[in-house]
Amino acid sequence: MITIVDYGTSNLGSMTNMLRKIGQASRIASTPDQLADASKIILPGVGSFDAGMRKLAQSGMIPMLNRKVVEERVPTLGVCLGMHLMTRGSEEGDLPGLGWLPAETVRFDQVAEPTLRVPHMGWNQVHAAKSSVVTEAMPEETRFYFAHSYFVRPDDPSDILFEAQYGASRFAAALAKGNIVAGQFHPEKSHRYGMWLLKNFAERF
Repeated sequence: MITIVDYGTSNLGSMTNMLRKIGQASRIASTPDQLADASKIILPGVGSFDAGMRKLAQSGMIPMLNRKVVEERVPTLGVCLGMHLMTRGSEEGDLPGLGWLPAETVRFDQVAEPTLRVPHMGWNQVHAAKSSVVTEAMPEETRFYFAHSYFVRPDDPSDILFEAQYGASRFAAALAKGNIVAGQFHPEKSHRYGMWLLKNFAERF
């Protein structure tokens, strides 16, 4: 069963509904004990980096998440802010991230591109940068719904799973490394494309 981490930063109804539509049972965990037997994990989130890290720390779940993700290597999906929290840190805040991904979270550069509207909001097409079980049976012109001012820049470009273009900026729309896949977009708001991605995560990853 898929366990969705609840640390008070997002409406979990959309995610549970989307998983239900693809025939996947899920449960919500808001305490360490509820995470202890998780076989797959989704770390969602919306809002600012430091607020997200504070709320996650206050939940008491970080040590258990580290055990499940880093030590037991449970398949884990990060979504939007959840993806950012998996990195070492963000230009948006001062707190360290979880450090699961060798990457930094950076802001779109409006100095270099003054006409770029930030946040980047709406539908955007993505392109697979490498093959993965997550990309199997990928629909033509796959697109997802985005809502973000920051994106993740990995140390190793080979960790990039999907890329997307915004203005002159080509950015990592998703990363895949080991037992972690993380997307900048919202699969739970991306209709059939989100259903496809979540189904691959649930059944293949």
